[in-house]
Amino acid sequence: MMKKLTVAIDGPASSGKSTIAKLIAKKHQLIYLDTGAMYRCVTLFCLNENIDCSNEALVSKASKEIDITFQNDGDTQRVFLNGNDVTKAIRDQNVTSHVSLVSSYEAVRKEMVSRQQNYIQDGGIIMDGRDIGTVVMPNATLKIFMIASARVRAQRRYDENIAKGIVTSSLDVLEQEIRERDLFDSTREVTPLKKAEDAIEIDTTSLTIDEVVCQISNMINAQKV
Repeated sequence: MMKKLTVAIDGPASSGKSTIAKLIAKKHQLIYLDTGAMYRCVTLFCLNENIDCSNEALVSKASKEIDITFQNDGDTQRVFLNGNDVTKAIRDQNVTSHVSLVSSYEAVRKEMVSRQQNYIQDGGIIMDGRDIGTVVMPNATLKIFMIASARVRAQRRYDENIAKGIVTSSLDVLEQEIRERDLFDSTREVTPLKKAEDAIEIDTTSLTIDEVVCQISNMINAQKV
């Protein structure tokens, strides 16, 4: 493992960040941290406990009290909330509908960022999200900003949900939800989605997964020279 290498992958919803980050982690023996799953855990907890997601104070309080852990299971990274496997539950449509609001709260983001930064002390890690290169790992060795058209991203989300047996909206509804989330994430007051000045942009609209992995792998290999 390259102990000092840190890779940040940012971008809007369903741009392929998590899929690519997991493959890069495996290829280059890096630790992968799904930061989006952490915000989804907070959201799921609030929904399960009937905490109003629009109540910033209660949601912020909950974010400090829950336990979130990760466990590798072959090629899958399982997510645990207070000891319970919620890998599938955090991808539920109801969680997806509320996670943008929950993740916009300053206290929630500070709590999650603090936890995320605890993982990067020794390097050898790759994270994906919306503020990794700008907030969580501003000094990352390599920063990538992935984009894709809203329609393509909606199709990816639809296909992923179907493959995982998750109840999903129609393709048109998903596309509209993605556009709305893009606007919300990029205009929120606290750590909005934006490309770091030194990030390399990759448009994945017409690229295969293997092509994107190859591009980023070449960039990582260049860092080793």
